[in-house]
Amino acid sequence: MEITNVMEYEPIAKQKLPKMVFDYYASGAEDQWTLQENRNAFSRILFRPRILIDVSKIDMTTTVLGFKISMPIMIAPTAMQKMAHPEGEYATARAASAAGTIMTLSSWATSSVEEVASTGPGIRFFQLYVYKDRNVVAQLVRRAERAGFKAIALTVDTPRLGRREADIKNRFTLPPFLTLKNFEGLDLGKMDGSDDSGLASYVAGQIDRSLSWKDVKWLQTITTLPILVKGVLTAEDARLSIQAGAAGIIVSNHGARQLDYVPATIMALEEVVKAAQGRVPVFLDGGVRRGTDVFKALALGASGIFIGRPVVFSLAAEGEAGIRKVLQMLRDEFELTMALSGCRSLKEITRDHIVADWDIPRPIPRL
Repeated sequence: MEITNVMEYEPIAKQKLPKMVFDYYASGAEDQWTLQENRNAFSRILFRPRILIDVSKIDMTTTVLGFKISMPIMIAPTAMQKMAHPEGEYATARAASAAGTIMTLSSWATSSVEEVASTGPGIRFFQLYVYKDRNVVAQLVRRAERAGFKAIALTVDTPRLGRREADIKNRFTLPPFLTLKNFEGLDLGKMDGSDDSGLASYVAGQIDRSLSWKDVKWLQTITTLPILVKGVLTAEDARLSIQAGAAGIIVSNHGARQLDYVPATIMALEEVVKAAQGRVPVFLDGGVRRGTDVFKALALGASGIFIGRPVVFSLAAEGEAGIRKVLQMLRDEFELTMALSGCRSLKEITRDHIVADWDIPRPIPRL
C-alpha cells in the first residue's frame, strides 16, 4: 500500500506494536476530549487564498534561535522510541538531520544524549524534566551541552502525570530490555512494575512537584543554552515565561496527555502570540498532521511547529525511512499550501490568509 499522508502510519503501527506500547503512544488523558480537539480545531480554520501571484519559487527556510533550518517543521520530544523500533532515537536523529531540521530529544529517551550526538551532525534540542534531585538535573543539562545540543525545552506542565487510563489498564512499564538511557548511571533508568501505570509511579517518585518560575531562573544559572518553556496555554503564562528569561515558548498541551479539557493548542496559540508581542518566538505542537495545519499555525503567529506521534508511528512502521517520508510529505503539503495561498516565503503568510470560526460573530441567543 502506498502511503500518501502521515495519518496512514497510525493503523500500521497499531498492527505492528504490542498493545501496551501502541496505547502508550496513541492515548491521551481521561476522556481524551483534548486529544480529539487537537485535530478537530484545525478543521475550523479556513483559507483565504490570494491568486495570480508568481509562486514559481517558494522559500520555506527559517531560523530558530539563530539556527537555519529547511522548513518550520521540527520534531517534538517523544519518550522511549526504542519501544517503536530497535533504532529508536538514532533513526529519528538521522532523519531530522537529513531533512535539515531540528530534533528534540526526550529526557526519557531510550538512547542517551551522547549516543544521539554520535549519529552525526544535526541541530538538536534537549527536552528536560526537573527531578527532585537537582544534581541529577544539573548533570544532565551539562551532558546535553557537552554533546552539542543547542537548547533546552523545559517541560512545565507535568508536576504529576496526567491520568492515562490505557496505561493503567495495560499496567504500562518500560520493557525489561530497555532503559531510560540518560539516567542509567544514576540508578534511575528502570521503571518498576506497578498496579497502576509504571510511568505514573516513576513520575510520582522522581519528578519535582514544587517546580516554579524561580526554577526557570535557576536553570539559567547552570547553563548558557537558551531555554524554551514548553507547555504554555495562556497569555498570563506567556508573559511570565518572558519575565523569567525564556528564549522562546512552545504552546503545548503535552499531546493531550496531561489535563483533559484544555483547549487545542491551535486554539490557544493566538492568545499566547499576542501576549509575547514579538519578544520571543512562539512555537506549537499538538495535532499537526497536514501541511495545511502548518500553514494555519504560522498564519496565527507561530514561528514553527513540532510533530510527535507521526514520528513514532512512522518509526514503528518503517524505521528511519518512515520518519524521512513523514517529514517529506509534510514539507510537500506545506509548500503546496503556500503556493495555492499565494505565499512565496514564510513572512508572506499572514493572519489575512485564514478565517477561523471564532472570527465570525454569532448572534446572541434570545432568552
